[in-house]
Amino acid sequence: MSDKKGRVLVVEDNFMSKALVREVLELNGYEVVEADRGVDAVRIAGEEKPDVILMDINLPGMDGVTATRLIKSSASGSTVPILALTASAMKGEEEKIIAQGFDGYIAKPIDISTLIKSIEEAVASFISR
Repeated sequence: MSDKKGRVLVVEDNFMSKALVREVLELNGYEVVEADRGVDAVRIAGEEKPDVILMDINLPGMDGVTATRLIKSSASGSTVPILALTASAMKGEEEKIIAQGFDGYIAKPIDISTLIKSIEEAVASFISR
């Protein structure tokens, strides 16, 4: 990883959202690994050992909630912070998402400063574990 700040697995099926997140994270010094589907996220999380995972909730096939549960139940993924990426920004939604096993929540449309701050905090908490 050398000069990189950390490895982030971005799980997002929308090309434009994924491209934006990748660009922002790479410009801020992060290595980015990507998945389009929940089943791929589970596999890649085990292979790549990311420092943090950004997980879309609504994915084709296996949804983000199921993928998160599977990753968290694995030995290698149990301590990796997983932040939900979702367009569901209604009142009370964040608490509901956290209760489903996520470690944090980023609403879409994505605010770039919130994204970077959330990633920095998640990577710092993972590294200190």
